[in-house]
Amino acid sequence: MSSRVGFRFLNNARAAFRNTAGPFRRPGAQGRRFQSSDAGASTAEQQSTFQRLWNSPVGVKTVHFWAPVMKWALVIAGISDLGRPAEKLSLTQNGALMATGAIWTRWCLIIKPRNVLLATVNFFLGCVGVAQVSRIIMYRRSLKDGSTTEAAKELTGEAADSAKAVAEKAEAVVEKKSN
Repeated sequence: MSSRVGFRFLNNARAAFRNTAGPFRRPGAQGRRFQSSDAGASTAEQQSTFQRLWNSPVGVKTVHFWAPVMKWALVIAGISDLGRPAEKLSLTQNGALMATGAIWTRWCLIIKPRNVLLATVNFFLGCVGVAQVSRIIMYRRSLKDGSTTEAAKELTGEAADSAKAVAEKAEAVVEKKSN
């Protein structure tokens, strides 16, 4: 008996939430996303789980679903690179994956609506980047029998040099276009 009361409470709470104006709804809009009458609320309760997922504002038809799905390809590619020798890995590429994963994991939890699926894939992307960057640093340290700090300083210098080269190329293109 108590479980039915709890279930009724849950249904009543959901119905009350649907009828309130949320932060992203138009004034006067009730029920689902683009409906302005209570007739839509009764049809929403009659929809199957698949239909609700399909018509959801963060469902299968939106970028909130497909962006994380496509980004898993980067994670899978990074995991497959774990089998490659460390001398064939790119430090700048894996450093970018690491930074992207860290920055976007935090950002996906701050933005509204929170995109937990995208935060999850970015977390794993950052983990793969950390693993690969640490493999590269350990490999380069083993070549020179030096310390980790020396290897890190050399890697920082390489990254700065490649960034300068990219900036110089961009300046040359802009200068060429302006003339």
